[in-house]
Amino acid sequence: MRDKFPVGVNIFVVKDGKLLLEKRKNVYGAGTWGLPAGHLEFGEDIEKAAARELEEETGIRAKEFTFVNLINDLHGDQHYLQIGFLAQGVENTEPVLKEPDKTEEWKWFDLNSLPTEIFPSHIKQIQAFREKKYFL
Repeated sequence: MRDKFPVGVNIFVVKDGKLLLEKRKNVYGAGTWGLPAGHLEFGEDIEKAAARELEEETGIRAKEFTFVNLINDLHGDQHYLQIGFLAQGVENTEPVLKEPDKTEEWKWFDLNSLPTEIFPSHIKQIQAFREKKYFL
């Protein structure tokens, strides 16, 4: 039995009603679309983790991150806490492919017309964001 589990930090970047998603490759969930995201490192501030992951993956910087939801994510043999943040005061909105070994492309999707192939760990997170629910 596991006594520890990872914390996912996921970032919502919204521009003109569109959500930024990545097409994953060479990692779990390859071929699906997901949020800019990563793991909280031991001893790290959660908002700093969001800023770090967003910049590491996309080159985008934001002035602040607002908590949007917390998902107790259990699927298969995996258990995560997924914390969602909305990036605000975004300085540059054009993502750069900074991790081409893990990301095929970045693309903006209308919040009302998202792709069907969403990364499994982000399905509930995006659903909660769209429905303005804080916890699932």
